Amino acid sequence: MTGTEWSAGSAGSGQYAEVNGINLYYETYGVGRPMILLHGGLCSGEMFGPILPSLADHYRVIVVDLQGHGRTADIDRPLDVTLMADDVAALIDHLGLQKPDVVGYSLGGGVALQVAIKYPHQVGRLVAASANIRRNAIYPELLQQQGQVSGAAAEFMQDTPMYELYQRVAPRPEDFPRLLDKIGEAMAKDFDYTEEVRGLQVPALIVAADADMAPPSHFVEVFKLLDGGLRDGGWTGESRPKGGHALAILPGLTHYDIADSPLFAAVTLDFLDKQD
Repeated sequence: MTGTEWSAGSAGSGQYAEVNGINLYYETYGVGRPMILLHGGLCSGEMFGPILPSLADHYRVIVVDLQGHGRTADIDRPLDVTLMADDVAALIDHLGLQKPDVVGYSLGGGVALQVAIKYPHQVGRLVAASANIRRNAIYPELLQQQGQVSGAAAEFMQDTPMYELYQRVAPRPEDFPRLLDKIGEAMAKDFDYTEEVRGLQVPALIVAADADMAPPSHFVEVFKLLDGGLRDGGWTGESRPKGGHALAILPGLTHYDIADSPLFAAVTLDFLDKQD
């Protein structure tokens, strides 16, 4: 995949919002019920280009570039999903949105999860894709690779879509090594959001590829924390998880191609259409 293939193909409305101490870039596509869409690490909202048209056919999609990514310049703080969740909550307030659905992938999935955990009154439904809730759920060989991510790797990434995208759209293209340093530091930090997820008050769809960065069993574990996978659902779904939660393990996909898959768009739309 090249960076240009991430383009939405149709112009969105791009703007900046001064919120929570950061100049946050976002683009808006479509009309209707609002959806906040959050990208993965080292990417930007452009990565959703292949599925944006189908999402925007049903929703007003607000695609955010998170701290230090895409067209949002970095600020002097760590890359932390809880802090970026504060940014998204502030953007929701800034735009006057009424309980938008929040959809995120990978890093963005972690941010989306934190928005729902910290600000449940501001969120309609949550879709968290390829977002691990424990660092030790990630395969050991990947943890080893993540430990090697730093600014020193910048020159070796010059042929990647992540580098091409950053050079094309970032306010300060020379900051790419700094972004790698911060991503590396974030990935090296241990985390476990088990108890926070157990108390989640927002209906959530947990999504993963069948060959993701963590085994399918991890996402089943997350579903169990949400009262899922513990009993038969009943003829009419009367025994499904009490909070309206759901699980989707998508076949034939990996962590690296799930976000622009039509399957991801399909399960996301199906879940979000089931509003209470």
